[in-house]
Amino acid sequence: MNTLNCGLQLFSHADFAVALVIFGIPAAVFWPYFIGGALLVIGLIKISKDELPQRRGLDKLMPFGRLFFAITMGVFGGDHLVNAVDIAPLVPAWIPWHLFWAYFVGVALIAAALSIILQRYSKLAATLLGIMLLLFVVLMHIPNLVATHGSLLLWTTGLRDTAFSGAALAYAGGLSRRPADGAPWLVTLARFMVGIPTIVFGVVDLLRPALAPGVPLDKITPTWIPGHLFWAYVAGVVLLVSGACIVANIKARLAATYLGIMILLLVLFVYLPILLANASNVAEGLNYFVDTLAFSGTGLLLADAIGERTSDEASA
Repeated sequence: MNTLNCGLQLFSHADFAVALVIFGIPAAVFWPYFIGGALLVIGLIKISKDELPQRRGLDKLMPFGRLFFAITMGVFGGDHLVNAVDIAPLVPAWIPWHLFWAYFVGVALIAAALSIILQRYSKLAATLLGIMLLLFVVLMHIPNLVATHGSLLLWTTGLRDTAFSGAALAYAGGLSRRPADGAPWLVTLARFMVGIPTIVFGVVDLLRPALAPGVPLDKITPTWIPGHLFWAYVAGVVLLVSGACIVANIKARLAATYLGIMILLLVLFVYLPILLANASNVAEGLNYFVDTLAFSGTGLLLADAIGERTSDEASA
């Protein structure tokens, strides 16, 4: 196994010379952008050709939830591959072969993203992705919270990965639904996995409006963003209400749809300017952008998985 680790370290320090020679930009910047861009193009072609013609009204947004979510998984997969040496120490100490797992997760994230976008073995891919993200919560986030007595960032990242796991499981559960059935148990579980973090994020957005809204990590919204406090308060209210409706299963599909739209507005009006201002800094620009994009995709994936037949909507 030492030989494998040495080989992986050599691979990580190769710095993808082709990217450096041809484009003159570091591999750690080039590859996440390249993977995200490639997945975007593939997904747009697939959606516009095969799915949009069959959708009507707000339902036209639903396939983009899958695309937004998958792009983020692909970008994070690229991060794992080019920054494996830095990510490896995050693996719990009692798990052997830290560097191997960093590369393994990177490859798994990219493979899952492609499978979900192309809808090839996507139920299996989404299920395994949901389980893997949930394992991150159980094996890393919860022990870190216990060991450090918690911090807002640790709580947020743990709840974020719980919501992302719920999104993947919701997509898998939606693929399992037969026309005569209600939402399967995976989708019901996903409502709580997405709804509870959404409520918490809404409360934090209202109590700490200086933080970049949506998924409130540790980034302060730049004051040059137009209406920076406005976006925090509006997002807080929408997240709080939509999360409560999702958990209570009251107009849950509509609430999840509005959640996805609200977060998409944040992506366009808050996080896109931040990305453009930090284009060469993946950690400060691209990662925050796609992180929030995945949360928009989470809402739309859940809405699509819930479908038209929740008891409350059927009686409305």
